[in-house]
Amino acid sequence: MKSVNIAANYNGDRSGSEERIESIPDNYAGKRIDQALALLLPDYSRSRLQQWIRKGLVTIDGQPCTGKTKVWGGEKVTVKLQPDANELAFLPEDIPIAIVHEDQSIVVIDKPAGLVVHPGSGNWSGTLLNALLQHVPGNASLPRAGIVHRLDKDTSGLLVVAKSLSAQTDLVRQMQQRSIGREYAAFVYGEVAADGSVDAAIGRHPRDRKRMAVVEQGKPARTHYAVLERGAGWTYLHCRLDTGRTHQIRVHLSSIGHALIGDPVYKKSSRSAPIPAAARTFVRQALHAQRLQIVHPDSGTAMHWTSPLPQDMVDLLECLRNG
Repeated sequence: MKSVNIAANYNGDRSGSEERIESIPDNYAGKRIDQALALLLPDYSRSRLQQWIRKGLVTIDGQPCTGKTKVWGGEKVTVKLQPDANELAFLPEDIPIAIVHEDQSIVVIDKPAGLVVHPGSGNWSGTLLNALLQHVPGNASLPRAGIVHRLDKDTSGLLVVAKSLSAQTDLVRQMQQRSIGREYAAFVYGEVAADGSVDAAIGRHPRDRKRMAVVEQGKPARTHYAVLERGAGWTYLHCRLDTGRTHQIRVHLSSIGHALIGDPVYKKSSRSAPIPAAARTFVRQALHAQRLQIVHPDSGTAMHWTSPLPQDMVDLLECLRNG
């Protein structure tokens, strides 16, 4: 495995801000500052200018202002121009990524917990996509920078990224045909009695749109699980996916009363045993994408990779075993 870069910083400052100083013309007397700026800076929308004012990025003669502040001519207005979040989303960024395999067509990455895969609301920079564009600049021309599947921010482990459109098309086809093998290590609350499967459709939660849930009108989803080890109030599981729905393992295991240890969203079910002391301080969902298997899009060769448990989950297992 090779590691690109050395310092893990997923939320670096890439604001790219610059200052613009304008003098208010005398014939603008009586206008609100946002109206005056809309005339002075026609390249920016009124809503964007108002947002900068609310954030304190606009000053008049060195003093803060509000959107209702009026100008009378002759004032010096300083504006700290900031790119829109969407403009930052697809810029290369020097972020560390652990690469377990790379060739002319694909990159296989061992993602750490805490790294968002794709830019989105609240995470417009510091993502795996930004790191990829630094490491493989050519991926800027691919949809989603070649990303084929995702892991949740706080799930660690393996994922594959395409480096060409043909490779991406082939990998997406494999995903649709469910021929990409994905296996996970998971620690859950409660003592799972035996191996089993959850075959239950998943869709948006009917009351909380930020969550997923088992719902009748959802998309088909199937998760298989096997007991590796169990103790008082916890079980160590091996999980295998037949489908790849958002939050699938988290939702399915929670639905049978065995939510993931540390999961802040799909919390412990009332049917679970008392929370083990070691689980109370685990700060993320205890889920790791441990094995990935694909058919290479160029050679047609079956390939697989494994990733050991990350240190935080190793420590968790030791604490659980020790009670």
